Amino acid sequence: MSTALDTTFAALADGTRRAILTMLLEDDMAVTDVAEPFDMSLAAISKHLVILTRAGLITQEKRGRVKWCKLEPEAMREAIVWIESFGQLEAMNFEAFEQFLNQELDD
Repeated sequence: MSTALDTTFAALADGTRRAILTMLLEDDMAVTDVAEPFDMSLAAISKHLVILTRAGLITQEKRGRVKWCKLEPEAMREAIVWIESFGQLEAMNFEAFEQFLNQELDD
């Protein structure tokens, strides 16, 4: 697997980060607005945002005194193509898929 793909999946592995991406589907958001629904500190949210930014899944931009987050859906293209290469997920043998992933991680 490519390093970019590894970084994308690592970023998507956390439920808080997936929730943040879902929120950003609607529109750009200020960091403080992103943090509001979560029961964690702004510093903890900022760490999640750094991971998402490093993966290219979001960009952060300072507008005046406010830092804004924007979803970058194109960054998920490689992961989507990789997942789609398995065909219909409903028909997939998940045990074989798990064995495949374990083998990929061992390589």
